[in-house]
Amino acid sequence: MTQRRSPTVRRRRLGAELRKHREEAGVTIEAVADRLHCSTSKVSRIETGHTSATPRDVRAMLDIYGIDGDESAELVQISREARQKGWWHPYSTVLTGAYVGLEAEANSVRAYEQQVVPGLLQTEEYARAMIRSARPDISADEVERRVRVRMERQSLLMQDDPIDLWMVLDEAVVSRPVGGDAVMRAQIHHLVVTAELPNVTLQVLPFSAGAHAGMDGTFTILDFPEPTDTDVVYAENATGGLFLEKADELRKYVFIFDHIRAAALRPEESVSLLADLAKEPLWEWRQRDLT
Repeated sequence: MTQRRSPTVRRRRLGAELRKHREEAGVTIEAVADRLHCSTSKVSRIETGHTSATPRDVRAMLDIYGIDGDESAELVQISREARQKGWWHPYSTVLTGAYVGLEAEANSVRAYEQQVVPGLLQTEEYARAMIRSARPDISADEVERRVRVRMERQSLLMQDDPIDLWMVLDEAVVSRPVGGDAVMRAQIHHLVVTAELPNVTLQVLPFSAGAHAGMDGTFTILDFPEPTDTDVVYAENATGGLFLEKADELRKYVFIFDHIRAAALRPEESVSLLADLAKEPLWEWRQRDLT
């Protein structure tokens, strides 16, 4: 069982429990807001995990729902933990969503990436080059802050209770020399080294696979060690990404991921291909073909 703790996950768990108790008690959001002397939007945001609730508010809500004793004490304690600051708090100005907070306590991550090496696997030089190119509108200082966040996140792969990572990369990811030849060769070599970790599975989906189940886009599936914390699918986009939590949505993406990994090269074949590409990358082959 992981010992990692994330206030983001605590807020999400607390909100789900409070919503469950409210619905079981047959109490409306409007009635709760009236008793707490607050807006209905505040109650709704607490239940969806978007806003922290004070221990006082949680006690008041549980009193309305008729919850007391050990269960009440546990939820009040969760509310305290949810108000703590995660390691990423100093970087909040460059983070556009809750993903890093969810990732911090995830038990495993399954992901498919079409265009870039994912943040958990990026070298510092690759990350810097990628961010500069993808976000020409931001300052050099903001670029560096984003790079720092990505490097900090990577501790999840190597700490005492590491995250389990299963990553499928489209061949396009390792075909485009982000940052130039030297940076990209080093990045591909880093993928080979990281794939040796016992908690990391890396596959490449080759162009030769043709059309496949993941053509609608990149996504990440996060699952958590506590059964009360439901899995989450994160579909990234330019404005921060979309979180999907409904059971049918989760089943769909697990189904898609299973088909993608089945179509990809086996892990050992993928690592062999990456090792070859680090020595003689695809962009050099294509340059020779054009001359």
